[in-house]
Amino acid sequence: MRNALMQAGILGRRAVVRTARQPANVVFPLIFPMLLLAVNAGGLKAETRLPGFPTNSFLAFALAVPFVQGALLATVNANVEFARDIQTGFLNRLALTPVRGLVLLVGQLGGLLTIGFVQAVFYLAVGVAFGVRLETGVAGAALLLLLEAVIALAFASFGSWAALRTGSTEAVQGLFPVFFVFLFLSSMNIPRQLISTTWFRWVATINPVSYLIEAVRSLVIQHWRWETIGLGFAVGAGMSLIGFALATHALVGRLART
Repeated sequence: MRNALMQAGILGRRAVVRTARQPANVVFPLIFPMLLLAVNAGGLKAETRLPGFPTNSFLAFALAVPFVQGALLATVNANVEFARDIQTGFLNRLALTPVRGLVLLVGQLGGLLTIGFVQAVFYLAVGVAFGVRLETGVAGAALLLLLEAVIALAFASFGSWAALRTGSTEAVQGLFPVFFVFLFLSSMNIPRQLISTTWFRWVATINPVSYLIEAVRSLVIQHWRWETIGLGFAVGAGMSLIGFALATHALVGRLART
């Protein structure tokens, strides 16, 4: 067990260092969500005058979006490198060592969790610097970072599955527009109860991304709404379990071919 944990730690550190050595993979997931947040906060602040809108600060309302969007961007970038390991034969060479396949997957996901945690701290710090105050206080901030880890793991699991299933960097990159569509078809810009278009409200309701965003948002602008927070954790954990099961199955198949 100790050797397995050490191996997973080394592989996780490799995933972090490999990402950090490419400035575009670090800067873009940090800056792009914040730029989109600034644009939305300026252009959609009139929404706060709608009856029933939960806060008078659209910046605080929309701060939840970077946490989900950043996790998505980091996952795609890191798993592109994972797919490149498969293309270059690194995974085949690693299969000849004592490292077990499950340890390889855990190490990869652990590295992505570390990246997601750093991003979450950055988004939270920027939000606080521009006047956002968490209604749930310091305890809410800690729970928010934990929730971000669950969200990052959910997206990372599916990204790792795509990398292992296809072994193609292009296929992993193709996940970005798919996940981005889910993001825009969620309640990212307006509460679901205020969506007047029936089909859009229905899509946002069945969209799991809505519950991730709403859980983060609840910790920022509302006092301990445990039902919303619990739903966010449950959806994130469910996505993580499904993605991890798919990734494990794909890993077994790939190592068998190796």
